[in-house]
Amino acid sequence: MNTLIMLITNTSLASALVLVAFWLPQLNVYTEKYSPYECGFDPTGSARLPFSMKFFLVAITFLLFDLEIALLLPLPWAIQTHMLNLMLTVTFLLILILALGLAYEWIQKGLEWQE
Repeated sequence: MNTLIMLITNTSLASALVLVAFWLPQLNVYTEKYSPYECGFDPTGSARLPFSMKFFLVAITFLLFDLEIALLLPLPWAIQTHMLNLMLTVTFLLILILALGLAYEWIQKGLEWQE
């Protein structure tokens, strides 16, 4: 009986989310939505136009911090280790490196979108 209730709940919730996802974008239709690319580039213009490298620097910075945060995800399970002091030291060291990297990016204005 619990499996049947779970299947009905999951199916109805997924169906409702799919319907909302198809219905909501039709409310706000504007010219950029008709464009095949929503990345800020004009798809009908020349492909050889220069673009800002700031976009790629911000993307690489995001990936760097995102991957380092992913290293922190297994820590709740690592608390069960016998070497708790070593695990906490490594964790605080990783967080310190993340904080120093963020501070460096902030000071160097690497997080600013506009130049």
